[in-house]
Amino acid sequence: MRRSVLLKMSAAAVVALSLGVIPAGMANAQAGPLPYDEARGVFTFAAGLERTLPAVVQVTTLGQSRGPRSEDTEAQPFATGSGVIIDAAEGIIITNNHVIEGGSKYTVDLADGRLFDAVLIGTDKATDIAVLRIQGTGLSQVEIADSDTLRTGDLAFAVGYPLGLDQTLTMGVISGLNRSGLGDAVEDYIQTDAAVNSGNSGGPLLDSRGRLIGINTSILSGGGGGNDGIAFAVPTRIMMYVVGQIRETGEVRRGGTGALLSSLNAATARDLGLNIVRGAVVRDVAPGSPAEAAGLQPDDVIIRIQSRPVANAGSVLATVGVAAPGSRLDVAYLRDGFERQTTVVVEMAEPGRIALGRDALVAHGAGFREARSGERGGQDHRIVVEAVEGGTPAAAAGLVAGDLVVSVNGRNVSSLQGLSSALDSNGRAIRLVVSRGSETVTLTLNP
Repeated sequence: MRRSVLLKMSAAAVVALSLGVIPAGMANAQAGPLPYDEARGVFTFAAGLERTLPAVVQVTTLGQSRGPRSEDTEAQPFATGSGVIIDAAEGIIITNNHVIEGGSKYTVDLADGRLFDAVLIGTDKATDIAVLRIQGTGLSQVEIADSDTLRTGDLAFAVGYPLGLDQTLTMGVISGLNRSGLGDAVEDYIQTDAAVNSGNSGGPLLDSRGRLIGINTSILSGGGGGNDGIAFAVPTRIMMYVVGQIRETGEVRRGGTGALLSSLNAATARDLGLNIVRGAVVRDVAPGSPAEAAGLQPDDVIIRIQSRPVANAGSVLATVGVAAPGSRLDVAYLRDGFERQTTVVVEMAEPGRIALGRDALVAHGAGFREARSGERGGQDHRIVVEAVEGGTPAAAAGLVAGDLVVSVNGRNVSSLQGLSSALDSNGRAIRLVVSRGSETVTLTLNP
């Protein structure tokens, strides 16, 4: 009934509503979709949001100074961001890894003016999540909503401490879901046009009831570095899995399927005779792996996993990476232009595992394959980096998709078998020389 009243409003009534005026006959309808403060005569979301604002904090990261004077050796602030308390009893705060990275000490400012020293519990670079703990009484915590219930067009509110300002609230909408494409890492972002600027990193993205739906982590900017209405947040579905593992073990262990994936692009789509550019291409399947048992083969293109659309390899990694070992994931894929279905069982990925398949190698979070003649740049570089998973030793070393392997520990490699042997270092650092465009780059990989 209330919905029908709103749908039948005249243009004048719509304008009146936008100005905060209740038209005649609407007094009984105001309690429906739009929250209305009758005492002040305004539409507002303050009631739900005000319960959350005390849980939003400012995080300051300090590092060791090397100044010429003795007093300059004290830790000095070098980065600030935002965070949110998710467990008041334990003092657990979520922020971004890039906010606290490189720090030796951390402080947390509450909205009520209190200042606390914080302890770093753990981080996860792949999802840019960090967990801090403070000890204090009278703390507030945010209510957490299921991000899988979000719909494009929902209202969204970003809260944080941007550009040196005190706590700031901005409003927008959910512009898109399951966003990926910023790389081949663990990606499944919420996109919003709520204003997010420097200093908002690590702060909460809230729904219209003030519940946590994501952690603001990055923006796309047109070059000026400011807000252009495109921001991304890690959804609570992924955040809660990562935080749970960090609180339990201090680190994040991800599942795997044994499939080496890369993102589908226009060139690969043409090679495969497809008219789509979204999906994850199976480059190879490790022998004896769950992916092999599920019947996946090279050149299969995964288009959905657990009924979620796949934008690129990061979409698959995001779903597999937060699935418990033994979980069964429904996968839809294309083979020879026809859609097929299968089920893949997730196994716990082994740290440092090197898996050599028929046409590819997976090692230390990177996938390698033999380079085609057109990819060698006129040189005899036979191995190309196919994909790099975020948060892995390969990613930390700076390896990127498209790199051509020149040598490993001073030894030239010309086959996947030779590369597999060279990368098996028993935990010792590995010196990689790669060709990247017109440059030769030396990297250190720590397994």
